[in-house]
Amino acid sequence: MSLSTCFLSAEQSDIQALAAEFVNRELIPVVNELETGNQLPLLKTLWQKMSETGLTGLPFPENLGGTGTDGLSYFLVLEEIAKVSAALATSLSVHVSLVGLPLLQYGTPYQQERYLKGLIAGTKIGAFALTEANAGSDAGSGLSTAVQDGDSYVLNGTKLFITNALIADFFIATARTKPGQTGSSGLSAFIIEKDAPGFHVQKGDEKMGLLGSDWGELVFENCRVPAVNRISEEGEGFKLFMKSLNTGRIGIAFVSLGLAEACLSASIRYAKQRHQFNKPIADFQAIQFKLATMATKIEAARQLSYNAARLKDAGVDYVQEAAMAKLCASETANYCAQEAVQIFGGYGYTKDFPVERYFRDARVMSLFEGTSEIQRNIIAKQVLTKLG
Repeated sequence: MSLSTCFLSAEQSDIQALAAEFVNRELIPVVNELETGNQLPLLKTLWQKMSETGLTGLPFPENLGGTGTDGLSYFLVLEEIAKVSAALATSLSVHVSLVGLPLLQYGTPYQQERYLKGLIAGTKIGAFALTEANAGSDAGSGLSTAVQDGDSYVLNGTKLFITNALIADFFIATARTKPGQTGSSGLSAFIIEKDAPGFHVQKGDEKMGLLGSDWGELVFENCRVPAVNRISEEGEGFKLFMKSLNTGRIGIAFVSLGLAEACLSASIRYAKQRHQFNKPIADFQAIQFKLATMATKIEAARQLSYNAARLKDAGVDYVQEAAMAKLCASETANYCAQEAVQIFGGYGYTKDFPVERYFRDARVMSLFEGTSEIQRNIIAKQVLTKLG
C-alpha cells in the first residue's frame, strides 16, 4: 500500500469506495458501448447516474448544494473512474475543475444561482472553451472577439477541441474585449448558454482516443451574451483561465494515474495467464522488469499527484507541484500504455483487449491542459525564481 493512500481520512476513503462502487455498478457494464460512435445518449445517462450518486457535487460547499468535501476527495473520484474510462473521467474533470471551480471563485451570486447550482447537482453540464485554431499552447493569442453593445456583448469567433461540447448546457469561453490589443491582457471570460442567439455547436473532427467523451467546435456569429454573464472584470479572462488550469492539471494527473494503474493491472493479469515456452510469461525477467518499471513510475506519479492535491487543499501555492504532477502522471500513462500493449503482444493491438483503448486514450494526456513542453516551461520558471 502506498504511503499517500495510508493517510486518507475516513471520509476520503468512503468517497473513493463510493466512486469504485459507481464504476463497478454503472460503468464497467457499458464501457465498451461508449466506444461505438453513438455514445451521447449513454453518456448523458452516465452523467445522470453520477449526479444521483453525488459525484458531480465534489468539492463544492453545502450551501450551494455540494457535499462540502475537500479537493483530494474529488481527485480520488477521477482516479477511480479513469481506471475504467479515462474519457468519462476527463469529461467530469472539465465540468468540475474548469467550469465549476472558476464559477465558485469568481462567479457573481447571480451566476452561481443560475449556473453553478445546476452544475453541482448534475442537472447542467459545463464546458470550457479556450483553444482556437491559432491559440493552443499560446492560449493568449485567441482572436475571438466580444464587443459591448448596451447591456450585452456580441461575440464572434470559433473554438476548437472543446470537451463536453455536444452535451453541455453552458460554456465558459474567452473572447477579446479589446480587439486592437494583442496578447493575454485583452481577453475576458463569458458564460454562454447552448441556445444563445448566434451560437451553435458542431461535432469535432474524428479523434484517436477518449471516444467515450464528446468534443466539438463552437461557432459565434454575432452571438449576443448578456453583460451579467461576463465573469470578473474585462481583461481578467486569461488570468482566470490560467488559475483554473492549475487545478485542471491536478485533475488530469489523477486521470492519468488511474489510466496507468489500469494498464499495470491488465498487464499483471495477462502475464500470469499467458503461457509461452511452457510457463507464464510473468516468469520471464523481461516481463518482470517491465512490470517493475511501470509500478515504480506509477508510485512516483501518485506521490506527486497526491502532494499537489494536498497543497491545493491547504491553500498554499501549488503551481509548480501541479505542473510536476501533470507532467509525470501523463507521461507515465503513455509509458504504461505502450508497455501494456507490448506485454500483450499481437493481442494488445486488437480491440478484444482494453489495452488498445488505454494506448489511444493515454496519448492525449500529455497534450491537453498544457503539453509536456508547457509543463516543463512552468516548472523551470518556478525553480529559477525560487531556487535561483
